[in-house]
This record gives sequence, C-alpha cells and structure tokens, in this order.
Amino acid sequence: MTDAPQVLLSHHLKKLRLPTFLSEHDKLARQCAAEGKDHVQYLLRLCELELIERERRMIERRIKAAKFPATKSLDSFDFKAIPSLNKMLVMELARCEFVTRRENIIALGPSGTGKTHAALGLGLAACQKGMRVRFVTAAALVHELIEAVDERRLQRLQKQLAAQDLLIIDELGFVPLSKTGAELLFEVISQRYERGSIIITSNLPFDEWTETFGTERLTGAILDRLTHHVHILEMNGESFRLRESRKSKTKN
Repeated sequence: MTDAPQVLLSHHLKKLRLPTFLSEHDKLARQCAAEGKDHVQYLLRLCELELIERERRMIERRIKAAKFPATKSLDSFDFKAIPSLNKMLVMELARCEFVTRRENIIALGPSGTGKTHAALGLGLAACQKGMRVRFVTAAALVHELIEAVDERRLQRLQKQLAAQDLLIIDELGFVPLSKTGAELLFEVISQRYERGSIIITSNLPFDEWTETFGTERLTGAILDRLTHHVHILEMNGESFRLRESRKSKTKN
C-alpha cells in the first residue's frame, strides 16, 4: 500500500500529459528540501521545467513540419565570405518581425553563395519563435501542385500552403517552368500577397526571370506582388563549394 500514492501520481501525471513533472518531481523535491525551498518555490521550478521542455518539443515539431533539407542556423553563416550581403539586415530579419508584417525576402546571387543557408537560418529562427514554416524548392513545389491538380486536391494543398506563416521557395530559376507550372506558382504567390511571407532564393537577376516564367506579363505580375513589401539580399561572391574545393586541393 505504501507504493499506492506514487503509482497513482505517476498515472495522473501521464493522464495530464506532464512528462517532465513525472521524470523530475522526485529529484527536484529532494533538491528543494536540501535548499530549504517551500512548496510554492518547488512547484514553480517544476512548472518552469515542464514549460521549457514543452517549448523544446514544440520547436522540434515545427522544424520537422518545415521539411528543411538540413538544419542550419545563421550562427554558422560565413558573412565575411559574402561582403555584398548586409549582415545587419539579415540579423534584423532573424527577429522575424518581417513575418508578422507579412513582408517578403528575395535572396539573389550565383550558385554556392549561401542563399539556401540564409533562407534555412531565417526559417529556423521563425520556427523557434512559434511560426509555421514550409521549405520547398521551386521545382518540387511546382511538381507537387501539378500532381495535386491531377489528383483533384489542389484546393486542399493551396490551403495548406496559405496556412504557413512563412513559405520558403528555394532555387527559383534553376529550371524553366512549364506554362501550367508557372501559372500554378503564380497562384500560390498571389494567394499569399499581403497575407503571408515568402522567402525566395534565385540565381537569376530580376530581368532574367522571364526565362523561368515564360512570359513578360506573368513575370511582371509575380514581381509586382513579391516586391511590394520586400527585403532584397544581394549575395554576390565566390561559391563556397568552389572555395572549399580549392582549399582541399591546396592541402593535398
């Protein structure tokens, strides 16, 4: 019978979904007793531990839902290698107020200059601030949209994309889009206009976007919506991968 209260407590804590209470209450009770803390201070510490762990798990779920190809933070970004990039602006954007204001970011520059890394870092920061994020390449998104049309679930997919606080579209311009693909991507961008933020990375300057979207009219309509409330990240410099390759060859 002496174990009954402990068994019941464990049962109730599981039922209440308080796993940190369950794992830490005994150890923390001994610690607070040794420090002369009263029951209120003990409960406060226990609640704080539960909240910290709950927030950590929520962030993990957001990161998983974002479908990042890799988890990269801005802490590991080599700003010195891209002198054209405004570091102060990037760090300001990492506060994610641009998402609250429903503004966009477009990162432009040659391949290998860290555009995807910057987008991933900003996406991670948004997840850590409790925002819903989705990362996808332009080619994969268009494929997903065309597939949804074929399977008659386009509206459902569009609603899922519209529900994201931040949509990151990577590698726009690497592959020319079909007429249908370009029009579907325009719809996604149009639906998010002043309703949700977009980050786009592209290796093409704006005057070459027609090569991707096919017509000047459609390109103009897309740029009109994207650039109304936008932060441009100029990322011109030598490819990180090329530089690392040279270093490796030098060592060998």
